Amino acid sequence: MACANAPWSEENFSCSICLDVFSSPVSTPCGHNFCRTCITKYWDEQVKYKCPVCNELYNTRPDLRVNTLLSEMVHRFGTSVRVKEQPCVEPAEVPCDVCTGTQLKAVMSCLVCFISYCQTHLEPHQRVTVLKKHRLVEPMDRLEDRICKKHDRLLELFCKTEQVCVCQYCTEKDHKSHPVVPLKEEYEVKTAQLGKIESEVQQMIQERQRHIQEIKDTVKRSKADADREIADGVQVFAALMRCIEKCQDDLNQMVKERLKSTEKQAEDLIKELEQEIEDLTNRSSEVKQLSHTKDHLHFLQTFRSLKNPPPTRDWTTVEVRPPSYGGTWRRSLDQLEETLNMEMKKLRDAELKRVQQYEVDVTLDPDTAHPRLILSEDGKQVHHGGVWKELPDNPKRFTQCVYVLTRQSFSSGRFYFEVQVKDKTEWYLGVARESIDRKGGIRETPENGYWTLYYDEDGLVYNDNPDVRLPLRAELQKVGVFVDYDEGLVSFYDVEARFHIYSATGCSFTEPLYPSLCPCLYQEGTNSAPLIISPVNQTD
Repeated sequence: MACANAPWSEENFSCSICLDVFSSPVSTPCGHNFCRTCITKYWDEQVKYKCPVCNELYNTRPDLRVNTLLSEMVHRFGTSVRVKEQPCVEPAEVPCDVCTGTQLKAVMSCLVCFISYCQTHLEPHQRVTVLKKHRLVEPMDRLEDRICKKHDRLLELFCKTEQVCVCQYCTEKDHKSHPVVPLKEEYEVKTAQLGKIESEVQQMIQERQRHIQEIKDTVKRSKADADREIADGVQVFAALMRCIEKCQDDLNQMVKERLKSTEKQAEDLIKELEQEIEDLTNRSSEVKQLSHTKDHLHFLQTFRSLKNPPPTRDWTTVEVRPPSYGGTWRRSLDQLEETLNMEMKKLRDAELKRVQQYEVDVTLDPDTAHPRLILSEDGKQVHHGGVWKELPDNPKRFTQCVYVLTRQSFSSGRFYFEVQVKDKTEWYLGVARESIDRKGGIRETPENGYWTLYYDEDGLVYNDNPDVRLPLRAELQKVGVFVDYDEGLVSFYDVEARFHIYSATGCSFTEPLYPSLCPCLYQEGTNSAPLIISPVNQTD
């Protein structure tokens, strides 16, 4: 029987998990002792329940029983195992999973316990025979993520077929026929690819930053356009208001002057009448006075001077006519209309100049031209030649309708071009989407991918369903076409008259757009003039 006074070392009273003196020691069914807190925490973090010392597995979580004898001996012993001073864990290092309070730096990780240990807490693995058999490796962070969930083994290999990390058991079953390599080898391969990935990511970032800048620039331009539009509107309407006020002032002044003249005439006539009345009143008084005299001599002498009335005007032909204001309003309105037309011309000029800023240099694509069309060498002119040319079969070429597209297409933003139509008796002009039918008959409508203007002897038409007939103020010399792809807008202008012809709004553009020209047929000496893509001349 062991002597009661036998010497005991501190390790006899130390928990093999925390390496400190037991606190509320409990025993497992296999007979090993641990702090209640340590073994509880240890099992809370495990998938399977096993003894940290002997690795005995339990199907269910064992019931822990208090070791009364050990508790009393620990109490009597009255000492605790002091943890030697070790460096604390730094942010980039692996911490000890056992340390409570201040965590120390782990020096090893156990692939059996799935725990990383500092030098102090590693001591049982260096001392206890059973723990010595555990596989220790360099400290690993997130150790639980490095274990195969299916086989409970370290993930040491990489399956190139399924691009996943696997353990040795995986290569013998699910990945038996798959090529596998050590993690380090695949790590080096993937690391080499990081440069390309980083370059691609940086390129994507730059593209998005460029898009952000483009959006900001668009907003900035839109604000500038809006400010300019408001300023132009204020200027135009201020001029109109000034004109209206001046017309009103002129009208008021003219009416007042005519009224004043009539009032002066009436005032002078009234004064003259009043003077005659005064003279006649005096004569009446003299007559009455003479009628009462009894002196025959005086009566006869005076009667001679009173017999004839005082000189007066014949008022039967005198009248005051009210002033006539006929035509006053008409003259004022004519003046206002003239001013309004001048201001509207300025506004039309400003609008045309704004869209002309989006001029693009386009040339005709001979690969799209109908075989009867003849293009100039510089790709700026097209006319109907009357003769079918034998040309290579090209899917882009029109073979039934005499159309030609430009080489350039547009998938965003705004663009503007001008075409001379002088001396033409029939033509089509506008834009078309890329997927239009180039081999069959054409009905030029937006539904079929055409946004075009058509001219013939009957007048001007915007092709739609139904067509939109447009007023023609004078013979067209040059037509400007403006497109705002993002806003879904196509506008046509009479360049020489500086006049807006028509705008198609709410258009749906989902493909590249091409400027499209159709000079129509050569008809016995008529309509032989070419359509000419002309440079924009922004006159002041």
